[in-house]
Amino acid sequence: MSTLPVYRWRLAPDGLATRRQLRAMGLRPGGQDVAAELQRPRRRRGPLVAYLYRVDSAKPVRPMTPARRAALAQANRARRTCPTCRRDAGYVIPASLGACVPCTDSN
Repeated sequence: MSTLPVYRWRLAPDGLATRRQLRAMGLRPGGQDVAAELQRPRRRRGPLVAYLYRVDSAKPVRPMTPARRAALAQANRARRTCPTCRRDAGYVIPASLGACVPCTDSN
C-alpha cells in the first residue's frame, strides 16, 4: 500500500482539485482514487484534511433528470415538514430542535 503525497494548504500543484473545485468546473471524480492529500494546520488540534483528485481523469457531472429533480424536491420537502404539526415550516428543521420553532416554543 503506497502513501499519498501530502501538500500544505494552498501549495497543491496544478492538475489536482478537491471535490468542490471539481464541481465548480462542472466535473466529478468519476470513481478515480484519491491522488493526494491537502492539509491545513490548526493550533492545538490535528490538521484539516482535504482529498485531491486528478482533473484530467475527472468526468463531467451527470445532468439533472426530471426524476432526480422530483426526488430531490421530495427529500427537501420532507426536511421542511414538522413532524408535530405536519406543516411546511419554510426552512429545514434543525435536528437539534426536532420540530418547527412554534412547536418547540409551545412545549
